[in-house]
Amino acid sequence: MTYEPATEPNDLGRYFIERGNAGDVDGLVALYEPDAVLAFPPGNLATGHAQIREVYERFLAARPVLTQGRQHAALTGGDLALTSSTLTSGDVTVEIARRQPDGSWLWAVDQPVFVA
Repeated sequence: MTYEPATEPNDLGRYFIERGNAGDVDGLVALYEPDAVLAFPPGNLATGHAQIREVYERFLAARPVLTQGRQHAALTGGDLALTSSTLTSGDVTVEIARRQPDGSWLWAVDQPVFVA
């Protein structure tokens, strides 16, 4: 399946909600670079598509209903962007996205629940 590319860093968060609510594990994995790092569930690290896929297979098995929180403006410098959202639960997400050679964006680092 071909997925619509993220043309802006904050597209990734919107696609995450859409694909997660659709139960689309492949669609979630497609939001990440091949060697990306995902810090989820809290205290665990998944590196690369295979491990990220395992995390989202377990996560989506519970059939969560995801809601878009308040997405903050992306802080972009060159080919990197810091994205962040405040979820309806009050938790904060923090991600680093990287512009790809084709101009699209993918997450390189994702910490969906940031604990200060």
